[in-house]
Amino acid sequence: MITFQVDDMTCGHCVSTITKALKEVDQSAKVHIDLATHRVDIEPTKADASALGDAIKEAGYTPVAILDSSARPETGEAGSRGGCCCG
Repeated sequence: MITFQVDDMTCGHCVSTITKALKEVDQSAKVHIDLATHRVDIEPTKADASALGDAIKEAGYTPVAILDSSARPETGEAGSRGGCCCG
C-alpha cells in the first residue's frame, strides 16, 4: 500500500482528477481516497511510489508520501491551491 497526504485536494472534482491521473499510470491499481482526511491510498499493480506521486503532481496537487500508514505527516506549508479548485 502506498499512501499520500494531499492537503490541497478539497472537493469531489479533485478526487476525480487524482483518481484519473493515477489510473493513467497504473490502470489496474486500487485507489481509495478519503477526502475528509486528504489521504490517497493506492494498491499498485505495476507503478512505484515515485511514478504515482509524479502523476498526482502533474495533475496539479502536492502529494506528501506517508511512509508508515498509521503516521500523520508533519504539518507544513499549504499546497499551491488556495481553497477549492472549483471556486
